[in-house]
Amino acid sequence: MAKQHYEAKNERIRAAFQELRKTHPERTKRRLALSWSNWGFGREPLADSAARLQAAGIRHIELHGNHYGPDLGYRPAETLKILGDHGLAVAGVCGMFSADNDLSSNRAGHRQAALDYIRRELDFTAAVGGSYLLVVPGAVGRPAKYDDAEFDRSVETLQLVADRFVERGIQAAVEPIRAAEVSFCHTIADARRYLDAVNHPGIQHINGDVYHMQVGEAHIPSALLEAGDRLVNLHLADSNRCALGDGALDLDTLIMALYLLGFNRDGCYATPEPLGPGGDPYPAMHGKPNPAVLDRLVQQTATYFRERENAILA
Repeated sequence: MAKQHYEAKNERIRAAFQELRKTHPERTKRRLALSWSNWGFGREPLADSAARLQAAGIRHIELHGNHYGPDLGYRPAETLKILGDHGLAVAGVCGMFSADNDLSSNRAGHRQAALDYIRRELDFTAAVGGSYLLVVPGAVGRPAKYDDAEFDRSVETLQLVADRFVERGIQAAVEPIRAAEVSFCHTIADARRYLDAVNHPGIQHINGDVYHMQVGEAHIPSALLEAGDRLVNLHLADSNRCALGDGALDLDTLIMALYLLGFNRDGCYATPEPLGPGGDPYPAMHGKPNPAVLDRLVQQTATYFRERENAILA
């Protein structure tokens, strides 16, 4: 019986991975860096979150970009103390873009809010040693477009702070998001077109998200390979946006694609962000968390990821 199309694509990636192991075994010796995006933990104190990640053997964290105003958000010295006490380092910061700070908005005040927000987050990211700031070209939770000029407005607005990324030594990681949550930039190809339009050395990278990619991409591992060296961070969740191992995600082929990319190099992170099924996930960051549920979510995800990684490298 002939293979289904996705099976044939899987086989090509698996064959390439086995060839990599055979001809360049040194490229598979270093393991992938596992991080965690903490904004889904809601209003939980950072120290509690850090303790949970430490218990699961996770050594990096993607921090909630919660500097929504000059008086709000994590403070660098306190943050570094908490994370240091739990053996954690900052991978990057998850920029949060709503209708209130939308790079593509048709309201100038909202675009200015996005610029001010990015400047605050860049200063914070640099202060805590993060390497990237996640940028969303249009507001999350606004799937209906403003008009036909929103792409151009977003590009022009981000260009205004592009030099600041270079000055702070921070990579802009543009994230494509499914059409149910944003009005444009839904795929890796869309993100590459956006980066090309911005056309600035400070805005060059991509943050993938496998949950969104299930909707926007024909084949997730192939799309990751198409992202190439521009991919610096990958949000992970299973097919139901829950813990890894709870759904039908082909994690093995995905991990193989990451090794083919050389994603086990410095500055690249596999970052679980299992937010649960549904529509706009942003309300989760303001909610009261259930520690027992989060403990299970983190432990299962970290354990399952390492089990599958060990299995394909055995």
